[in-house]
Amino acid sequence: MAAQRRKKEIQDETLIDLSQAKVTAEHFLERNSKALIGVLVGLLVIVGGYLFYEYMIIEPRQKEAVEQMFQAQIQFEKDSFDLALNNPGGGYAGFLEIIDQYGGTAAANTSKYYAGVSYLNMGNFEEAIQYLEDFNAKDDITKSMKQGALGDAFAEQNDLEKALSQYNKAANVSDNSLITPYYLMKVGQLSELQGKLAEARKAYERIRDDFPNTEEGSEIEKYLIRLEALEARI
Repeated sequence: MAAQRRKKEIQDETLIDLSQAKVTAEHFLERNSKALIGVLVGLLVIVGGYLFYEYMIIEPRQKEAVEQMFQAQIQFEKDSFDLALNNPGGGYAGFLEIIDQYGGTAAANTSKYYAGVSYLNMGNFEEAIQYLEDFNAKDDITKSMKQGALGDAFAEQNDLEKALSQYNKAANVSDNSLITPYYLMKVGQLSELQGKLAEARKAYERIRDDFPNTEEGSEIEKYLIRLEALEARI
């Protein structure tokens, strides 16, 4: 009700000020017509330049980058991470070259995620963190995947506080039944390891309550029983 009332007040204020605003705008146009024409011409140049850049430069480069990328993706799916990064074969570019040569395209951005996960699997955790942080996740799924992979990289470096923070972010982006319970389980296990039993319980109970039909949900009771045993010792 308050929001509706505020909306009505804003509408009323708009009606009250409309005549004054019209006079002010007319006077403004009379005094500044030449300057406004210059601004509009400038905006047209900027917009035209943007559209030219977007459709004449970015789109063709994106198409070319996608064509280059598929062989690296094949190597990635085969767990041939070094080849995926540097030399996927057949004269195609690896993820690192795509990032370097096709900057500004969606393919280059996606390649940063692939590069980060590749380095993570190769044990090069600093590089993994660098590329994952540079990756611009566009939707909830990729945001969760990015944060979760960063959590894995920090965990491998034994930076458990940062790892737990990233896993929490990954688990709280959305309620995706494939990704969310997976990272909630990591939150619970890592919290247990650090003695944060209340946080572990919260994660486990969310799996039990919100994702009972998932793989994690099917075995969550044993984790809760173990946690109760740990809590009883305190």
